[in-house]
Amino acid sequence: MPTITRDRATAAQERDRIMGSRNGFWRPSDLATSGSTTLHLLADLVEAGELRRIRRGLYWRGNKTPLGMSYPRTELVIAELAPGPGVGPTGLDASNRLRVSTQVPRKAHIAVPHRAPESTYDIDFYARPARRARVEAELGSGEVALLEALDQWERTVEVPPAEAWERFRELIRNGQLRADRLARGSQTEPGKVRARLRALLESLGEHALAEQIPMPDRRTTDSALAILTSAADGQQLEP
Repeated sequence: MPTITRDRATAAQERDRIMGSRNGFWRPSDLATSGSTTLHLLADLVEAGELRRIRRGLYWRGNKTPLGMSYPRTELVIAELAPGPGVGPTGLDASNRLRVSTQVPRKAHIAVPHRAPESTYDIDFYARPARRARVEAELGSGEVALLEALDQWERTVEVPPAEAWERFRELIRNGQLRADRLARGSQTEPGKVRARLRALLESLGEHALAEQIPMPDRRTTDSALAILTSAADGQQLEP
C-alpha cells in the first residue's frame, strides 16, 4: 500500500508540473513516474486536451484554444527532433524557400545529415548520412536548401535556369548564404552538386573557394552544367 500511495503522489506531482508548463516539449523520460504510470498520465492529459501528441514519445504543451491544445511551430519540432547543424529543407520545400518554385508541399520536407527521425503528421525527414561535411561546415538551413536544390534542380526548380542561377548568386552576394561554408560543406556532396556549386562560385569571382571543391569527372560535370546553358548572361557556363 505505501508503494501505491507513493506512486499516486508522484503521478499527481508530475501532472501538476506538466500543467504548470507552457510552450515546451515533454517526453516520457522527463517524468519521475514509472513506465506504465507515465504512459497513462500522458495519455490522460492528451485525452483531456492538456497535451498534444506530436509523435511516439514526444508531446507538446502550448496554449489551450477552442480547438484544443495549440501545435508548436514547425521549426521548433525540427529543432527538437533533429538538432544541430547541417539540417535543412529538401525537395520542393527547399526550392520554395529559395524562391525558385511557387509550389508549397503539404508537409515540410527536411534533410538531416544522419539517420532520419520518425516523421510527424506535418514533417517528413530524409536521411543524408553520407553528407557529413554539412555538419563539419556547420551549414545553416538555407545553405542546406541550396545544396539540395542544386542536387534536385531538374525536379524541383520551376523558374527558368537563368532566373534560378541569378537568385542563387544574389543569396550568396548579399551574405544570406555563406560561400566559404558552402565550399567546405560540399566536400561530401554528389558530383553534380559539386560541379554546379563550383560554377556558381566561379561566376561570383570566388575562384579560391571554387578550387576547394573536388572536381567531379568530366562526364558528370558536362551533364550537371547542361541545364545551366544560357543561365549566365546568355553564355554557356564553362566547367
